[in-house]
Amino acid sequence: MNDNQLLRYSRHILLPQINYEGQEALVNSHALIVGAGGLGSPVALYLAASGVGTLTICDFDVVDLTNLQRQIVHTTASVGINKAVSAQQTLFEINPTIQVNTVCVKSTEDEFALLLAQADIVIDCSDNFATRYLLNRLCVQLKKPLVSGAAIGFEGQVTVYDMRSDSSPCYHCLFPDQSETTGENNEMRCASNGVFSPLVGMIGTTQAAEALKLLMGIGESLQGRLLLLDALAMEWRTIKLSKDTACSVCS
Repeated sequence: MNDNQLLRYSRHILLPQINYEGQEALVNSHALIVGAGGLGSPVALYLAASGVGTLTICDFDVVDLTNLQRQIVHTTASVGINKAVSAQQTLFEINPTIQVNTVCVKSTEDEFALLLAQADIVIDCSDNFATRYLLNRLCVQLKKPLVSGAAIGFEGQVTVYDMRSDSSPCYHCLFPDQSETTGENNEMRCASNGVFSPLVGMIGTTQAAEALKLLMGIGESLQGRLLLLDALAMEWRTIKLSKDTACSVCS
């Protein structure tokens, strides 16, 4: 790190759990963020501000006026612009020392596999089940840690599937893909439902914290635990997760 980076990240470096080595690990890390909406906004903002050296942001959608109630990485001037590009513009204003790559088209499974292979961590901020199942399968195959979040209405959830560990459950363990047996379409988008604006910030910020900890190798991650938030009652609950020995994806 140069002198400018040492100053920029000094409040991290002062933390004994992070120190110079932890911050240097972030500077040399590459995070893949899938989705630049309600969850992806705080994830991208905090990872960029924290100094993650390379961010790749995937989103083929464009900014709509209805997004601005909660998707805080975008501004009114961003309406009509691709979300990944809009996020890139904002992140460069916050931290011009990092590299931000954009993927502005809907990726195929092979294309996602190439993106995942280049990343150290995957943060799933998507809004549909098809993408979640695909990212999970690829993370299992490539043994990549996956930070998963979801939010709808006043309720949200977040967990970590660290596929570098043989004992870690995967997304399919918790939410089996019903389309495998029923043929039902799992493309349903969460964005078509109402959502309390601070909720996505709370879940997304938690995802960012988990991603940073994993990249630095500090603390205890949410692997094996599902964190649930009821924002209307402002109550957090934790559910323990176990690997499904009959899982068709990871077992």
